[in-house]
Amino acid sequence: MESGGVSKMTAFLLKLLFRGDLTSRGTMTGFHRWSLLILLFSAWRPVGAGSLTDLEFERSPAHIISSLGRPVKVHCVLTGSGGEEEDPPDVLWLRDGVPLQYADTNQFQGHTGGHSWTIISTLSIEKVQLPDMGSYRCAVLSEHLQVLSEEGSIQLEGLPHFSVEPQHMSVVANVSLSLSCVAHGPPEPVRVIWLQDGAPLNSLSDPVAMSPSTLNLTGLNRTSTFSCEAHNRKGVATSGSGTITVLPLQPQNLRAVEVTQTSLRLSWRAGFGGDYPIIRCSVQEDKSPECECIDRLRSPQHEEYPDLTHSHVHTPLTPGSRGESLSDGPEKMIHNQNVNIPPSTHLIGDLEPHSLYTVRVACHSSQGPSAWSPWVELRTSEGVPENPPVNVTVALNGTDVLMEWEEPPGKLNGELQGYMVEYSTPVTQQVSRNTGLDTELSINLSLPLSNVTYRVCAYTGAGQGPWTPTQTLTLIVPEMETFRGPSSPPAFSWHWWYVVMAVAGAVALAVLMAVYVAKLRRKETRFGEAFEPMMESGELVVRYRARRTYSRRTTEATLNSLGISDELKQKLQDVMVDRHKLTLGKTLGEGEFGSVMEGLLTQEEAALKVAVKTMKIAICTRSEMEDFLREAACMKEFDHANVMRLLGVCLQTVESEGYPSPVVILPYMKHGDLHSYLLYSRLGDCPVYLPSQMLVKFMTDIARGMEYLSRKNFIHRDLAARNC
Repeated sequence: MESGGVSKMTAFLLKLLFRGDLTSRGTMTGFHRWSLLILLFSAWRPVGAGSLTDLEFERSPAHIISSLGRPVKVHCVLTGSGGEEEDPPDVLWLRDGVPLQYADTNQFQGHTGGHSWTIISTLSIEKVQLPDMGSYRCAVLSEHLQVLSEEGSIQLEGLPHFSVEPQHMSVVANVSLSLSCVAHGPPEPVRVIWLQDGAPLNSLSDPVAMSPSTLNLTGLNRTSTFSCEAHNRKGVATSGSGTITVLPLQPQNLRAVEVTQTSLRLSWRAGFGGDYPIIRCSVQEDKSPECECIDRLRSPQHEEYPDLTHSHVHTPLTPGSRGESLSDGPEKMIHNQNVNIPPSTHLIGDLEPHSLYTVRVACHSSQGPSAWSPWVELRTSEGVPENPPVNVTVALNGTDVLMEWEEPPGKLNGELQGYMVEYSTPVTQQVSRNTGLDTELSINLSLPLSNVTYRVCAYTGAGQGPWTPTQTLTLIVPEMETFRGPSSPPAFSWHWWYVVMAVAGAVALAVLMAVYVAKLRRKETRFGEAFEPMMESGELVVRYRARRTYSRRTTEATLNSLGISDELKQKLQDVMVDRHKLTLGKTLGEGEFGSVMEGLLTQEEAALKVAVKTMKIAICTRSEMEDFLREAACMKEFDHANVMRLLGVCLQTVESEGYPSPVVILPYMKHGDLHSYLLYSRLGDCPVYLPSQMLVKFMTDIARGMEYLSRKNFIHRDLAARNC
């Protein structure tokens, strides 16, 4: 005990305060220093003449072992004596040597006789946590003395707790990965058992069981849920579960297998999806901005670009570039399509010629999509220019004609190779000249000068573009004497041109007459001696001998013989077909009520392949015939995409029967009925995969057809796949 000045304890605390050594949990901040300083001086009170004596901690904090979340109380008891005017001191609690500023403490003091007293101080922690662990002691600080209790402690023991648990994540199939699980006591040690889909992967004796634990997987092909159990001598705790989703590998070998001016057919190899097959792929395509520059190559002074007909990989170098995502805006996306596989191909159409596009592919399994493949740049093949050159001008300079023009506007659809010029004069044949990339041409004319007809077009590697309209330069004939020397030949007379033109006109007229006569002769040979002028009774007559005759009123006569009413005959005008217009072929199928044959229906200018259905059931009465024909007239009115329309009905007379047999003419179905088509698609020589969407489309088409018949108050009565 010291008298006068600052006590040793106060000096010690001040020294620690400004050195920052008072805490065992890191360097003390300025805020903590000032807080401790305020607490120190609030606990310090000056002592008068009757100073405190015999201060002693009869009971120090105990060593307590508890578990997380439980209440804890720590006690210390201080005894001492002092003068009559001296108040008992306050007890300060320290944890790891640092005063507790906001602790829940309760101090009880009482006199034990004379000037002696006892102080009981209690530190209460409602729910003990990990930061509350450490050494605890009580202290009394005053101007003249310092008293410290013995150290006690609070230790926590219980079930392990986790600081690192398995997390949800996605990985590609058959790729190594590592999972971490970190559990803590006390008490230590803590050992970990890994669980995959609830099944243990190791034992407590394995080296991997010691926390912190890392589970190394060489490859995962099935989506699984991982968790870990932490064991110590207090029991077992289970971590949260993390699901590892297995996604397909990135598609490989994306390339163009077919390139045209307006389309690209892509092919790729889908990545491995583990235990989950690839069900579809997504194709994204974007037009590369370089296309705008390359499309305008016109002359040698333009920058040369490499030939990009083949594909090459384009990898973005900066975040946020077009390689990151195609969701920058809907206006930038040209093509985004999901493709069912196999096969791993897709055709992108409606593209521009000689344009650069970038494409990428991602494939999906039932677990999710793979990563996008790297962008691949592909170019469509060259096309021809859209427009002809413009501003074509000609000028006469002596005997030379100078032609000039400007580049064609619009898209070139390729790299401009040059221009073609065609010109001719009345005395020369047509001449074609390739001017290269020059936009002018000098044409030398021989004397005498004559009119010049000319036109121009631009061409690329794909061919020539459209020509300019043909134009003629009319030249004014100069005086021949100005060009004729002493030995010049006689001047050409323009009167000869009139003679030549008259002769040409006569020849053309003669050719036309010959063609006309030939056509007349052709008709005569077709019909015999037709239109032969003969005089019989003073009138011109036509004589011919027909090779074969037909009665065009056979159907009407048949209906009249059957006693069909005029009203029904009026309805049957567009239904009945003459039997001689129908040629029967091979039998396509035969059923209980009749057979179906292949037929050829001769129309006005063409022959239509049809299906002809004959009836086995004989018609024996006029009322049965009228009912059949009336139903045919109603079926002729059917007009729906999913209801087979009736082309017509003809009556086939059989000598052995009283009434003619009806023959129904229907459209020819290339693939037969739906029942046979579905069987052959699976069991035929060349099976064809029918996607679910197509089968659903078949059903909806049938339903729409039946709905249409229902609205018309008709019932099919034999709806089956064989009749579709």
